[in-house]
Amino acid sequence: MKDVTIDYVLRATWQAVARMYNEEAKEFDSTMAVGFTLLSIDPKTGTPSTALGPKMGMEATSLSRILKSMEEKGLIVRKPNPKDGRGVLIHLTEFGLEKRNYSKDVVLRFDDAVKENVSEEKLKHFFEVMNTINGLIAEKRIYTKETTN
Repeated sequence: MKDVTIDYVLRATWQAVARMYNEEAKEFDSTMAVGFTLLSIDPKTGTPSTALGPKMGMEATSLSRILKSMEEKGLIVRKPNPKDGRGVLIHLTEFGLEKRNYSKDVVLRFDDAVKENVSEEKLKHFFEVMNTINGLIAEKRIYTKETTN
């Protein structure tokens, strides 16, 4: 068997998942990015626009395009933040809530399908490995700059 890197498996698997989600979203004239954004907005209180990017791991410019598209489709509305006059809260419309619930169902169906086919023990190990990888990255323990004099 040819050696495969962890990076390759992560990227290939995520690309397959993203393709699957986008195919499902296309049936509803949407995208995975829109579904992910819907799931990232608090359905009751809204979410500050400045908090969405970091929460989703996205750059502000990409998020701005998605939010503009969502607003045009009637999924969200922007309202002034009562706690910060300079800020804006992103709220879901009734239509947005409906699409959010659909997005949530799609994610839960994926979870259920994986859980039906992978043992609880293997899933526990999977999450341990993912947490370790995230920790190594967050703590900058993979690529370190060593100073030489």
